[in-house]
Amino acid sequence: MRLQEQFLIAIRSSNYSLSTERSYWSWIRQFLSYHKMRHPEEMGGAEISQFLSHLAMNRNVAVNTQQQALSALVFLFREVLGHDNLVVDHWKNAKRPKKLPVVFSTLEAKKVMSHLTGTPYLVVLLMYGAGLRLKEALRLRVKDVDFGRSEITVREGKGSKDRVTLLPDKAVGALQEHIEHSSFLHNKALEQGVCFVHMPGALAKKYPNAGKELAWQYVFASGQLSRDPRSGKIGRHHINERGIQRSVKAAIKKAGIHKHASCHTFRHSFATHLLESSYDIRTVQELLGHANVNTTMIYTHVLNRGGRGVKSPVD
Repeated sequence: MRLQEQFLIAIRSSNYSLSTERSYWSWIRQFLSYHKMRHPEEMGGAEISQFLSHLAMNRNVAVNTQQQALSALVFLFREVLGHDNLVVDHWKNAKRPKKLPVVFSTLEAKKVMSHLTGTPYLVVLLMYGAGLRLKEALRLRVKDVDFGRSEITVREGKGSKDRVTLLPDKAVGALQEHIEHSSFLHNKALEQGVCFVHMPGALAKKYPNAGKELAWQYVFASGQLSRDPRSGKIGRHHINERGIQRSVKAAIKKAGIHKHASCHTFRHSFATHLLESSYDIRTVQELLGHANVNTTMIYTHVLNRGGRGVKSPVD
């Protein structure tokens, strides 16, 4: 069996996402290319260390990028090739620069949102109003929005963790309209005999008829049917994130804001503005889905800079 086939069997059996599957295979190909296409059975921890040092010294990659490459190669050797005694050490670590998150002021956030309409506006409303990541917003299913309790359940967020966050009152009407549109598209597809929807992990076997239910359909459903890259079945996925990213970039430019901002800036702003409003940091940690409160603490550094934390002597 070819290495790629072995890899696909192992990673899909482990229920990794499609984006992780593609990313890991890309790193494995780069690793093999760096070692002149030697078979990984002939290599081990020493070759992985050489490759990681190469990434840091010659390609100047970021820490997270180097860690992702390491995760991909450890998966290859341990899960695909069965090398349980793999030891990887003594490589050149990429430097972790100290960076503070880019944050909008309340006025800036409103100015950017004033240049958005329709679906991009609603997605941003959820990122800024509920602290969702872009992919988390686009992957919302109808069943994950609880209007009665004013809650949104985020399924399989970063680190494959579930969490509950708030549902902004301002988003209720637009969300209900999107769900009605998803219902219309879903019923139309059922009439055409199409009932497939992507299901995470092993849920496709557990709920074989889930594709026929509105509850499992995406809130931000794509207007077009597409072929699932893994199963080959025709169904309806959520909209592409690039369209939202382009709309947000254009809105930031129209608003005249000269910051290195993106969609994720709204999530940073959500956390910072909650802390500015004196909400407990543990509460903010839970809403963001951070495993460690130290990750959330980065936003306190934003609060303690400039006019918010210290009064200038000239004033």
